[in-house]
Amino acid sequence: MAEYKVAVIPGDGVGLEVIDEGRKALEAVAGVTDGLSFQFTEFPWGSEFYRETGKLMPDDGIETLKGFDTILFGAVGDPNIPDHITLHGLLLPMRRSFDQGVCIRPAYLYPGVESPLSGKKAGDIDMVIFRENTEGEYAPVGGRLYAGTAHETVVQTNMFTRRGTERIIRAAFEYCVRRNKGNKVTSVTKSNAQSFGMVFWDEVFADVAADFPQIETESLLVDRAAMDFVRWPEDFDVVVASNLFADILSDIAAVVTGSMGLAPSANINPEREYPSLFEPVHGAAFDIMGKGIANPLATVSAVAMMLDHLGEQEAAERVDRAVARCLEQRTVLTADLGGTATTAEMGYEAARLIREG
Repeated sequence: MAEYKVAVIPGDGVGLEVIDEGRKALEAVAGVTDGLSFQFTEFPWGSEFYRETGKLMPDDGIETLKGFDTILFGAVGDPNIPDHITLHGLLLPMRRSFDQGVCIRPAYLYPGVESPLSGKKAGDIDMVIFRENTEGEYAPVGGRLYAGTAHETVVQTNMFTRRGTERIIRAAFEYCVRRNKGNKVTSVTKSNAQSFGMVFWDEVFADVAADFPQIETESLLVDRAAMDFVRWPEDFDVVVASNLFADILSDIAAVVTGSMGLAPSANINPEREYPSLFEPVHGAAFDIMGKGIANPLATVSAVAMMLDHLGEQEAAERVDRAVARCLEQRTVLTADLGGTATTAEMGYEAARLIREG
């Protein structure tokens, strides 16, 4: 009997809406899979918690989460609280404290979904982005000097370690081998302008690539990659990039495959010493929060990634198939995909298809 302890953190914005549909998906797949069950514990952390306590999570929050097998996360952010406070108060501390250095963000153009790019058919766009998740441009290294004066000086330092850089690049190559589709890994940097951190990244990429002679490689500057994600997205297989560049590129990838509401994300601790975290990419989505129209399929797909990470491959595939069928049948869709369904209605449809198999 495999029973997994799942920490559920809805957080803010549409996270409060889509996370319920992620739970429904887990409950549905557990109901049709022998020996699989989940024990959920929900935590009310986020911006409302901050307004009440001055913190996004309690002081013992990280220690509390260590006792869980996995984390299902909604979103963090609030229109009335600066983003650097919300992000650094909840999500980034979990990524760093649990050494979730490998972020995986797949982007696939499903049958039944129309790309905003002309002439792209189902399956034409099929890439997986590997994002370094704990350092790089998001490292909290820097400070302010002479604040509030004419001499105010601000330093923001990127940080690249050999351990972190090699870990994400090697994870991308190993995944490419298992994926066995396009058999190409693309590295994205800006080494023509950033002559220390990005040149170092290029050097590590070349070192790791030497261990995978069967895999085609290419290195692109981030501006070229951003253009090519739009004009030739079918050219990409596995992409690996730093924290900032992969974050931006994965949003482009989500849009060209039809909707931010279809983009899942896995924040992985490769050594499995700590829980990994699974979430939709779309964030709090202030413009539609509270309207009940957010697409929950990114969260359902994140649940599939969670199941795969837990070693429950059959259950993961069942959830993935349900997402694909939901999109191909087009009977219950939210507004971002041209439908009129509510978040809950689409979540129920996904759960029904999971149970149906």
